[in-house]
Amino acid sequence: MKLESQKVTIQKSAQDTFNFLTDVKNFESLMPENISKFEVLDEDKFLFALKGMPEIILKKKEAIKPNKIVLGAAGGKIDFALVGNIAAIDDNTSEVQLLFEGEFNAMMAMMIKGPISKFIDTLASNMQRAV
Repeated sequence: MKLESQKVTIQKSAQDTFNFLTDVKNFESLMPENISKFEVLDEDKFLFALKGMPEIILKKKEAIKPNKIVLGAAGGKIDFALVGNIAAIDDNTSEVQLLFEGEFNAMMAMMIKGPISKFIDTLASNMQRAV
């Protein structure tokens, strides 16, 4: 299953946006309002939970300056990746799109498609004010 957020324009350079997203503690400011837990576990890993959902641990798996950041599931029963693609528009503006990629059975995919789509769109739109 592959899902894409809307593309958002950030009033920062691609490098500044990349620097923000590579610091996992900054993801707390991107989370939706219904977050019930956020905890930085180490410099590359954090845990979060949304109300009514299980805890999820994300780990920074790859960072390619200044265009791509890949976070992946760290443990748990499902394997997925959250990819941030950053494109420079000019020296002071960048565009970000989040991609969610994971392998799920048809039933699971049906159940999580809506909530995950909403989640990545919220992360992306919150970047406009947080970065």
